[in-house]
Amino acid sequence: MDRVTKLASQRAVVIFTVSSCCMCHTTTRLFCELGVNPTVYELDKDSKGKDMEKELVKLTGRSPPVPAVFIGGKLIGSTDKIMSLHLSGNLVPLLRSAGAIWL
Repeated sequence: MDRVTKLASQRAVVIFTVSSCCMCHTTTRLFCELGVNPTVYELDKDSKGKDMEKELVKLTGRSPPVPAVFIGGKLIGSTDKIMSLHLSGNLVPLLRSAGAIWL
C-alpha cells in the first residue's frame, strides 16, 4: 500500500482510474468542472497498475476499486461517495480545506 498512499499524498486531489471506465471519466470530469486539477493515474496505462490495483482493492474493499478518489491524502471513496458529498454541499469545502480550489 506504500505506492498508492505515497502517490495519493503528493497532490491535493488524486484519482485512480482505468481509461475505459465511464464512472472514472464522470468523476474526473466533475472535479475539472469544479476548477480542480486532479492528478489522475490510469491503472491500465501504468506499468505498475496491476500492483496499484491490488493495493486499492485492499484499501477500498471493492473490486474493481476504481475510481478511487483521495483528497488531501485521505481516501474519500468512489463515484457514489463523491456525488453524495457534492449534492450535500460538502465537496467544495473539503476541496478548499485540502487546497485544491481557492474560491
